[in-house]
Amino acid sequence: MKNTLYVVIPCYNEQEVLPETAKQMKDKMEQLIRQKKISDLSRVVFINDGSKDNTWQMICKLHQDNPLFSGINLSKNRGHQNALLAGLMTVKEYADMVISMDADLQDDINAIDQMVDKYLAGCDIVYGVRSKRKTDSFFKRFTAEAFYRIMNHLGANTVFNHADYRLMSKRALEGLAQFKEVNLFLRGIVPMIGYPSDIVTYERKERFAGESKYPLKKMLALALEGITSLSIKPIRLITGLGFMVFFVSIAMLIYILVRFFMGATVVGWASVAVSVWAIGGLLLLSIGVVGEYIGKIYLETKERPRFIVESFLEEEHKQGHQ
Repeated sequence: MKNTLYVVIPCYNEQEVLPETAKQMKDKMEQLIRQKKISDLSRVVFINDGSKDNTWQMICKLHQDNPLFSGINLSKNRGHQNALLAGLMTVKEYADMVISMDADLQDDINAIDQMVDKYLAGCDIVYGVRSKRKTDSFFKRFTAEAFYRIMNHLGANTVFNHADYRLMSKRALEGLAQFKEVNLFLRGIVPMIGYPSDIVTYERKERFAGESKYPLKKMLALALEGITSLSIKPIRLITGLGFMVFFVSIAMLIYILVRFFMGATVVGWASVAVSVWAIGGLLLLSIGVVGEYIGKIYLETKERPRFIVESFLEEEHKQGHQ
């Protein structure tokens, strides 16, 4: 079997960093081909996720200049996770292994060598794990690491300090294709596939150019998506909280009856006010969490497409040579 490697890179408004990303990826792929670790049919595939700048035009130009580069253009912006899935599902028929990574060059492309080596040694999934975050601010580092700990605590099992930089074999991609949920959190879904896996550590770099596509607001939204898509633990926490409040209310009832028979029936307004606000807040929180799950069920039952591919340059290239 030929070891054909496809590298899929989601792009949203990445015109500033794309030329350097393409240059570094070209050097890395040609090096691996010379070393005969991967086939000369290997490709780098950029996925345009509805960019508003010249990202897609630049991808087309890269493809015209060098068949090593290919591109997938989505019909509209679908978000990072859906764009990534679109790339994985589109190229799995052509590749023996696929590596996913971001376009900002924060993930060290030299880790690709180790990923390929581990694949050749028999691993179906190889996770890129960040060993250091020296380039991140304290706030970014603290919130990112807290993100992984909270996710795992609430039941969305992930690989600590791993984002979406990973290698997956064709077999692993076929397994991923069996997961049909619309609410995607690939960092939690991929470990559920199973198969032999390993990790490769690397030091996270600064973003080469452009702005981060994952500010705190989007990171929080991603965490909520992951927790509610992969775990029912929040609902169980609400159930436990409900039991706790019920037992507290029983204790309060006993306390009130004792006070009544002792003739001390006048109590302060503070305890009543605190009780009303506490119970009201818990009720609203509970309704919100349950509503989040109902919303997920609503979207899942519609079975809407997770992405729509407008064009795939690889197909056009092959058709042009038939």
